[in-house]
Amino acid sequence: MPDIKSEYAHVAVADGSTMRAWYTRPTKQAGHAGLMLFQEAFGVNAHIRSVADRFVEAGYVVIAPELYHRAAPEFEGDYENIAAAIALARQLKPEELKHDVRATYDFLHQSAGDRIACVGYCMGGRVSFLANVTVPVKAAVSYYGGGLGDIIGRASDCSAPMLFFWGEQDQHIPIEQRQKVAEGMRESRHSSVQVTFSDAGHAFFNDQRPSYNPAASKLAWELTLSFFQQNLG
Repeated sequence: MPDIKSEYAHVAVADGSTMRAWYTRPTKQAGHAGLMLFQEAFGVNAHIRSVADRFVEAGYVVIAPELYHRAAPEFEGDYENIAAAIALARQLKPEELKHDVRATYDFLHQSAGDRIACVGYCMGGRVSFLANVTVPVKAAVSYYGGGLGDIIGRASDCSAPMLFFWGEQDQHIPIEQRQKVAEGMRESRHSSVQVTFSDAGHAFFNDQRPSYNPAASKLAWELTLSFFQQNLG
């Protein structure tokens, strides 16, 4: 396991706001690719920070921006209070998210150069796609991204290949939405991959929630690392 340095960074955003972000990386940074990690609706909580550490252990410099920084700075949601998290997620505006993505990318570019990828979970899965069509990432991964069907029309703007994970048992994202995403990605000039786990539901990667599926999580993790390695070198 590499020595890790983790801290909160404060990132200036073009609209004049300041965004706190969890910034974690190997102590010896030289040569590491960068990764933007986008939160679930519950914020940059202990789970997301632990996922960031896992990616650092795999050799990445990672930043997880707090996307609620305008409405609820430092928010960490309670998994038993989904309504509060959803209410905040619904306040997010596409133009503000694009500002946040650009600011995150620019911050990470200082240490990682052009070798930057992104990954997101749940709400963050949608943001990962938005990042792919907003900044020049090398690879993007979306885990059970809700609402993707509404913005998939921008697939022709993708800057990189994209990997999607879904749970067949996901009650929040019906098969029609998954099919819409797969069909929409045909407009991208880059390759895309759709992986559906037949025995998994929503948030199957989150080991802090009842929906956690260890087998699906393990395979998704291995596929994610392989996908990044293939596209980042």
